[in-house]
Amino acid sequence: MLDKLAERIATLEESATLQMAALVRELKAKGEDIIDLTLGEPDFDTPIHIKEAAKSAIDMGFTKYTPVPGYLDLRKAIVEKIKRDNHLTYTNDQIVVSTGAKQSIANTVLSLINPGDEVIIPAPYWVSYSAITHLAEGKVVKVSANIENDFKITPAQLEEVITPKSKLFIFSSPCNPTGAVYTMAELEALAVVFRKHPSIIILSDEIYEYINFIGVHVSIATLTDMYDRTVIVNGFSKGFAMTGWRLGYIAAPLWISKACTKMQGQFTSGTCSIAQKAGETAMTGDMQPTKDMCAAYQKRRDIVYELLKKIAGVKTNLPTGAFYFFPDISSFFGRTDGQSIIKNSNDMSMYLLSDAKVSTVSGDAFGDDNCIRFSYATSEEKLRMAMSRIEQSLSKLK
Repeated sequence: MLDKLAERIATLEESATLQMAALVRELKAKGEDIIDLTLGEPDFDTPIHIKEAAKSAIDMGFTKYTPVPGYLDLRKAIVEKIKRDNHLTYTNDQIVVSTGAKQSIANTVLSLINPGDEVIIPAPYWVSYSAITHLAEGKVVKVSANIENDFKITPAQLEEVITPKSKLFIFSSPCNPTGAVYTMAELEALAVVFRKHPSIIILSDEIYEYINFIGVHVSIATLTDMYDRTVIVNGFSKGFAMTGWRLGYIAAPLWISKACTKMQGQFTSGTCSIAQKAGETAMTGDMQPTKDMCAAYQKRRDIVYELLKKIAGVKTNLPTGAFYFFPDISSFFGRTDGQSIIKNSNDMSMYLLSDAKVSTVSGDAFGDDNCIRFSYATSEEKLRMAMSRIEQSLSKLK
């Protein structure tokens, strides 16, 4: 019956991250001792004051349909947050609240891209950027950055790929999967190129804003001439440990926010009422739990970095944000343990899953087949054990 499916779904790639996570759940259900480093999900619980706000929302009767772009009070809170943290001014109508930042990205891409439009995506990139672009019948133009450049593209690379068909540029900072963070100077250098090409819209994924180890987060929208052409995507999953609440948003030029509201109105309408009231409290309440989580991530990063550096054949950078490592494991390509031959990143991920009992995601899914991604959003004990297991398994490859 597969021939009866629409081509768009038949050709749509399944998320490699979710695919591996499903496999890990199956193995754990069979009793396998797997250390799961697959998903980008905080291991912390949602802060208590946010959970209490959700309970209160239920008791107060916030159980009805919500406005398509989100409750006005939440959008006001987001406007104030952006003014406070990012020094940018938006109106309430420029904010659209969605069922997770992934829907925010999909709304934006589907509202902007026509068949054949080119979408420039620096690689490594989050897996869904390319998949959503293909769904919109756009053409992905990949710009590759390597570990020597801390996985950040240069202005020259950007300039080289721009054509009359270039419509959208999608990137994240802090970045999933690499943990790289673009500095003000690096963003300004890219902005110099964008100013030459005013028709290109920028989608700036800032979901890891609060997990930043180098100081104040910088949005490209703050730079001269960038505000009116930038769509900021953000949400509550990472900084507030609210993954299951499914709550994200955009801050965008009014013509784009109106388009995204129209798009969302035909897909999901307004997102969960209770999650929105919890999000309002997250935006306006105590930020100390978020700061504490960031400090814990930084400590874990430092632990893993020191352990990774000791593993022969593994090349790594020092991530400056988010909670991932994206080490280069290409030196093991062509090697074998006598049973498995490692030809690519997918082979490596499957080998580590079967031999080390540690789950990772192949770098090919993120646009760089030389690497694998793993999350360090888990306990220090599990991270130390995982690195030990990985080192032992890699030592078997000759």
